[in-house]
Amino acid sequence: MNKIIIDFEYDYKDAQHVEDCDRSHAGSSFMAYFNVVCVIAGTGTLGLPYALRQGGWIGLLILFLSWFMSTYTGIILIRCLYVKPPTRLTNYKDVATASFGVIGGWVTFFFNAWILLGAPVLYMVLSGQNISHLCEGTAGDIGDTAWIIISCAIVAIPYIIVKNMKEVAFMSAFGAAATLITVIIVLVMACIDQKNIPAAHHDNVIWDQFPIALSTISFSFGGNAVYPHVEASMKKPKQWPWVAAAGLGTCAAMYFMTAVPGYYIYGDQVESPIYNSIPKGVPYIIAVVLMTIHVLMAAPILVTSFALDIEDMLNVTVKRFGKIGEFFVRAALRIFIIVVVGVLACTVPHFDLLMSLIGSFANCVLIFVFPVIFYWRLTGFRNKPIYELAWNALIIVLGIVGLIFGTKSSIEGLIEAYQ
Repeated sequence: MNKIIIDFEYDYKDAQHVEDCDRSHAGSSFMAYFNVVCVIAGTGTLGLPYALRQGGWIGLLILFLSWFMSTYTGIILIRCLYVKPPTRLTNYKDVATASFGVIGGWVTFFFNAWILLGAPVLYMVLSGQNISHLCEGTAGDIGDTAWIIISCAIVAIPYIIVKNMKEVAFMSAFGAAATLITVIIVLVMACIDQKNIPAAHHDNVIWDQFPIALSTISFSFGGNAVYPHVEASMKKPKQWPWVAAAGLGTCAAMYFMTAVPGYYIYGDQVESPIYNSIPKGVPYIIAVVLMTIHVLMAAPILVTSFALDIEDMLNVTVKRFGKIGEFFVRAALRIFIIVVVGVLACTVPHFDLLMSLIGSFANCVLIFVFPVIFYWRLTGFRNKPIYELAWNALIIVLGIVGLIFGTKSSIEGLIEAYQ
């Protein structure tokens, strides 16, 4: 990994003639780190003990592989932004277009859009359900739908006001802190609860459910859709490899802190999310509140990244519309996007299963398959050492396996739900 980071820094120094994006209002690498952690960690952290229940202890090996592979692909994806002088490519779609033309660009944009809009929809559903559950029997017991709408309104305030990823980074810091505190609460309560749990049953590997577990674990590090915008918000973009490695490393640490003790203590009785397995009480309520805070903080990062892609495509700039005009055009566009998110969250039946279907496909190709293929296309194939090509091939294989079995599982779930 260090060799990859060094190579990236060398290439970046060699590419100083590239016309970079506007970094006059860029933020620190530390804030970019929080963006990465907030986008990736959270609900995935609390679902991994259940993934081990599905696949057995061998899931830890997949977790290790996914961690290193996603760090590598996150680095080479950003490297691809600088391979077409004299300008820096703006986003994932631009990289795909430079690699495989207009069709490749629009295919990638579709997957990106589904993740960047679909995840916030699920976050709004989760937030609405959590708040509604906490308010049962009180004056706030107004139903899931009402709280989903209120959650969208809460997200809309910073989403419409802020302009770029740097300005939303302060929310990422709170979201990352909320996730870490939740992990600690779950870890402590599970350890305390261990004496009340009969000897748990564990499996080394469960072959019939292992592919589903692999699919769940493999895209728990999905952040590639927002990385180009996070890197664009950094004053020192050459530090991106270290930001990616630190951010994903932090997420991996939280994953192991919940996955290993959660599965060890509760075994085949562990639930998803893991805080549903701990005793009900004040710690449980705090965990639910903190995870609700996390999703409300993470959603603006995702929809802001999507809005930046759309604004770039429509050339919504101060130069074109003027400072006031640009604000109103941008605000109108973002209000429309958050309304779409709210409508989907309130009305689409089985959206979680539909999101899982496309997410299984989209996340695996965006995290593992596309970055490697684009990297080969833009930087060459024959000039890579054999060990890097072997590593690239293993990444693609893991992505394809996760894609196939995750998609199969999601289709079966949809069929069962509609029947």
